Amino acid sequence: MRPSGDTAVTSPAVSSRDLPHPVRDEIRLEGVLHALSDPMRLRIVRELAAASGELSCSHFDLPVTKSTTTHHFRVLRESGVIRQVYRGTAKMNGLRRDDLDELFPGLMDVLLDAAGRQAVRGG
Repeated sequence: MRPSGDTAVTSPAVSSRDLPHPVRDEIRLEGVLHALSDPMRLRIVRELAAASGELSCSHFDLPVTKSTTTHHFRVLRESGVIRQVYRGTAKMNGLRRDDLDELFPGLMDVLLDAAGRQAVRGG
């Protein structure tokens, strides 16, 4: 029993499965460029950009360990490049294209085009 005058502060329960994402205004150009400077992260973003919707983490066949893959997704999420949500037991990933295009018009088009050209060259 609570003493008189002591009120409990309650807040909505936050699921441990909710993942933190920056809001649009918190996304910084240097964070986006850093996230996309890694070849594995750029590969993830290219696949997401080509997809018609969200892709699960297990969709990606990266030549790195599971813990390294997890790190890459976290960097992309925390920089604001992707949004991750749980759907059942799957962690789904989607490119935050609308947010990125609003903040940095043309940037994703140029980066994805350049990455595609590099891939064709075998780089």
